Parts: sequence; structure tokens; C-alpha cells
Amino acid sequence: MVCWSILALAPHGLGQRYQGKQLVKAELLADTSTIVPGKPFTVGLLLRMAPGWHTYWKFSGDAGLPTELKWKLPPGWKIGDIQWPIPLKTIDPGDIQTYGYVDEVLLMQEVTPPPKIENSPIELGADASWLVCEKICIPGSATLQLELPISATSQPANTELFARYRRLLPQNWPGANVAAAEWRRAGSDLRLKVTSEALADYPALEFFPLPDQATVVGHPTIESRNKNEIVFRIPIESSGKNLSSIAGLIVFSEQPNGEDRAAWQIAVPSTVSAARPAPARGIFTFLLFGFLGGIILNLMPCVLPVISLKIFGFIQQAGQSRQKILRSGVAFTLGIFAWFIVLALLLIALKAAGRDVTWGGFQFTNPYFVLGLSVIVLVFALNLFGVFEISLPQSMTRGLLSTTARKDDLGSFFQGVFATVLATPCTAPFLGTALGFAFSQSAAIILAMFIAIAAGMSAPYLLLSAQPAWLRFLPKPGPWMLHVKQFMGFLLLATLLFLLYVLGAQRGLEGAIWASCFLLVISVACWMKGAFVVPTASAAKRNVVIFLMLVLVFASGIYFIGDKFHSANIASADSRLRGDWQAFTPERLQAELEQGRTVFVDFTAAWCLTCKFNEASVLESAEVREAFQRHAIVKLKADWTNGDPVITKLLQQFGRPGVPLYVLYPGKNEEPIVFPELLTKGMVLDKLETISRTVASQ
Repeated sequence: MVCWSILALAPHGLGQRYQGKQLVKAELLADTSTIVPGKPFTVGLLLRMAPGWHTYWKFSGDAGLPTELKWKLPPGWKIGDIQWPIPLKTIDPGDIQTYGYVDEVLLMQEVTPPPKIENSPIELGADASWLVCEKICIPGSATLQLELPISATSQPANTELFARYRRLLPQNWPGANVAAAEWRRAGSDLRLKVTSEALADYPALEFFPLPDQATVVGHPTIESRNKNEIVFRIPIESSGKNLSSIAGLIVFSEQPNGEDRAAWQIAVPSTVSAARPAPARGIFTFLLFGFLGGIILNLMPCVLPVISLKIFGFIQQAGQSRQKILRSGVAFTLGIFAWFIVLALLLIALKAAGRDVTWGGFQFTNPYFVLGLSVIVLVFALNLFGVFEISLPQSMTRGLLSTTARKDDLGSFFQGVFATVLATPCTAPFLGTALGFAFSQSAAIILAMFIAIAAGMSAPYLLLSAQPAWLRFLPKPGPWMLHVKQFMGFLLLATLLFLLYVLGAQRGLEGAIWASCFLLVISVACWMKGAFVVPTASAAKRNVVIFLMLVLVFASGIYFIGDKFHSANIASADSRLRGDWQAFTPERLQAELEQGRTVFVDFTAAWCLTCKFNEASVLESAEVREAFQRHAIVKLKADWTNGDPVITKLLQQFGRPGVPLYVLYPGKNEEPIVFPELLTKGMVLDKLETISRTVASQ
């Protein structure tokens, strides 16, 4: 708990700084100096970007993510929607079109206080998050506060700033005597004809689309312009069958992206029908996939080091009563179910809050979570080596663990939890499809899916516990078990080395070194516990040693983690590339496809052992490398180690909740080929040969 407390207090907002430079300065402002009860006023999130960097509009275009703002208001207060200023349109190399803001932007929202306010002053809080990009994209966040007094009258504040950005807000669509809009569908395109004399004198006219989540649009262009009539062509790459119009802005100015730009807002309700619940048969099919994926999770390399502990427990139980063996298996199963249910509830809460939910990514992309897991693995290993014993206070032991059997059951429960925590970065076969379906459904289906996965993962152990006669095939207990126990400690140390590798990939070599220093101090604290905090020592001696342990752990956590580890530079994805792999960006992918090349994209992460297995056994094998070269395939690696939001968005577009994901793009206008989570050489070679024959025939 001490270690977790240190990690919980670790500073956040790592994405705001890059190479010692603050990329975004965030601030909350109000257009009033005081709050009048019951009288609405406007607050704004002011983002000031470093030169050359930009943030995004509510529709970011081909890349990027919009800024988000989560308010913490007192009860009875109301907040309106974000008022987005007219963005700038940029076209980057590779024909990548985005919409966003440079230098600074003020995102305004109307706040309505209750008619009666007792406390003064009032503190308004908000959590802001954004994506800021130049040549690379870095997520940023900040927790902001705004304090205002209560008064019977108010005076304007920040007048010039709010007035300037209010002038940049889109206007409602004018009356029919000023402008008329007509939509029609032509094949895969939409046509918008705007008739207006008021627009005739503006040289620069643009349509900025605002599609719903089910619609993917291309780049709008002007198809024709004759005096008072302008026809926009909006390519639709995917949508519902009945889509006949989309919302957007008609932006007009003297020159493109001009300071004088204004816009009319076309608020067209989407005609795409709301997504219906999946039929019962489809739901049960995906639940079966989740169950099978849970079973296969036991064979994934992420889980094997801890599964060996449970097998060792079965060996210890050989010859014991059937009831005791079954109780231990049930406790292990309950540990698996407990973690999966907690994880499901957390993901449901995040989804309800508007966050992107992923399988394992929201944990293992966080270096502090990986560090905390490293501490747990190290402590388990030291316990297996006999450096110290995990024991509870005598009063708790008497009250909660009155028998040895109950203590063993508690250990089995936490083994189940621990095995499941290590399983979260893995997406076994069937699991990716099942979770991709579940994350797009209701909270009840998400919970049902996680219960199905837990049932699949725990089924082998529950079955073995219910049939203890099968344990006769395991060797009998004996002195040799002490050596096996110590050997399993080395297996956990191997897991620790993997976690340190992940930390090195996330925070660089320097970050891994400082994390190792902290783990060394944890080891010393465990040794002090085992050597001096023993039943034969006096109470005064035990208390002194425990106090010294706490001081040592807290001080080292503040110095090594809060200071050194926190300030370590985030490792670059390019530094992890090997051979002829290139770093993935949407711009690079588009540029390669524009030149008629076939592209293979490996969505991976340093913490994904399934990814590493596929890379070592398939992608880096001599046959597959030679086939990639022979067919002139461009190989891009999309590194999700640090939770790149652009990659998260692409994973969701392919219906995958996490990595691994392997996609082969045959050409610009052809459907990409998605591979399963576990690769084989034959599978990859066959697809490459098929693509090659198709291209040759054309």
C-alpha cells in the first residue's frame, strides 16, 4: 500500500513538455469578475500553443483528436456545450487534411449558477485533455481551477479576448431569402448546392464537415461555382445506407484561413438510424468467443509465470481432502472473476465519461502502472526465495484467517487476481473480435463479456479442482518442492526483466535505471522485514524497523520516482525500430499508398508479449523477410507502447480493443486485409503471394 500510494501521488500531465519545452499552457477564464446567482456567464479554456504546434477542432479530419473538458461543478450548476471557433484547415504531406488551431484558442461554455448560492467564493474545477502536434503528436492534460466571488452585480472581465473569439464562432444558417441549401446523394458522394448572393463576393469558400461517428468522409471540394450558386462535393468513404446529408460549416473569407473568416452552420440531423441491439444469436456467439479467448489466455506468455504458481499449489495439495482442493480452486476462480468484474466496471465508467476504452492499453500504456506491477512481481519473487514471509497481524489472523485452509484460500484468491492482471495486455485468438464487439455495446453486454472471459480463463482450474483424482498424475510432495518454489521465484524475476524492458521502452534507459534503483530499495525493505520483523523480536524493535522501512521506501519513492523517473525523457518510437521497419504515421501510410505501394502495418507495443512472439517467430523469420523484400512491401510499425491516441483511433476503426493488429494495405482504393492476433508464416506468405498475383493480373 505504501508503494501504491507513492505511485498514486506521482505527477501527471507528462505530455505537456517535450525536450524541455512547454508545448501548451492551459488556463480557465471567465467573462465576468463576479458570479450573480441565477445569471448565466461564460467560461473559457484558453490554450496557448508553442510556435509551430497545433491542437484540433471537434472534427479533427484525417488525423488528430479534439480537446476534451470535464467539469467539476457544485450541485445545481449547469454547463452548456463547447462553443468551437472556426478552425483552420491544413493539408500536410501525403494529402492529410486536418482542422485545428495554432498559436492559441479559447473554447467557451455557458455556465448557469443556481438561484441561491450560500458559499463565497466559488471554485470551479475542470480536467482538460488535448492532443498537440507538430511533426509528432503528444497528448497533454491539466487539472485547472477558477475561483470567483459571489455578488449582487457583476462587471465584465477579459472583454477583448472573449469578444475576439465570439466573432470567430459560426453563425446559424440564415433565412431562405439570404441562402438556400440543397442536398443530394450521387453514388458514394454527397452534393451540397448553396445558392446565395451574399457569398458571391468571397473568393475563398470551404465546406468543413461534421460527420457522426458512423460516417467517414473524404476531402470536400468545390465541384462548380457560377455566380450565386456553389456546389460542394463531399466524398463518403463509409456510412449508413440512408445517409443523405451531414452537418458542417460553410466557411467564407477573402483568402483561405483568413483572419476575417466567418461561417454558417448547417445543422442537419443524421438520417442514419440508431444502432439497434445485436440479435440474441449474435450476442451469444460473441460471448462464446469471449469464453474461448479466456481459455486460450492461459496459454499466452503473459500469464505463464503466474500459472506455474497455481500448478505448484496443486502439487502441494496432492493427497489432501477433496473439499480443501475444491475450495482452493474456487478461491483462485473468484480472484479471476473479481479482477475481470472490476475491470469491466472501470471500462464502463470510462466509456460513460466519453473516454476511449481499450483492452489493457489504458493500464500498460501508463508507466506508473507498469512500475507498480514490477514492485508486486519483485515482492512475490522475494517471498518465494524465502527473504521474508507475508504474514498478517495476529488479531487479523485470528479474526479472518482462523484456519490454515482459509489462509491458503486467500493466497489462491490473490494468485487468481495476479494472473489476470498480467493477462490484460494479451489479446488471445477470439478475444479481440469479442472485445471489439463488446466495447461498442451497452454496459450490460460489456459486463457479460468480461464474465464470459473470466469463466473461460478459470474453467481449467475449476475443472481440475473438481476432479482431484487427476492430481495423481502430478508428483508427490517432498523436499524437492522447496527448490521448485525457489525456481518459480526466478520465473517471476524473468517477468520483472520484461516489465523493466517495457519501462525502458516507455521512459528510456534512464527511466529504467531509476526504476531499478527504487526496486533495489524495495528489496532492502523486504530483507529488513524478513530479518528483523519476526515473532521472536520485541515489539519496540519491530516498530523501529517498520518505521525505518517506511521512511526508506517513501524517501526513495520521492527521489527515484517522483523526481528522477518522472523527469526521464519519453523514449522515441524510432529508437525501437529494427531492420527495414519504418515508424508509422497516417501521413506516411497515405504517401506510400498514393505512390502505388503495398503497405504492411504492425500495430504493436513493447509490453505485448503476443506481439513479440509474432515478431520473433513470423515477421522477423528469414522466409517472411525475404517475401516482404521480393514483393516490395513497405513495412510500418505503429508503436502503442505509450498509448498514442492516433493509433488508438485506428484500432477502434478496425474494431480491435488493443494490440496486436496486423493490416496489409494492397493499394489506395482497395480494402485492407486484417490478420488474426496469432500469425503463422504460411498465413502471411499466402497473403503476400495472393496480393502479388492480383497486382500482376491488373
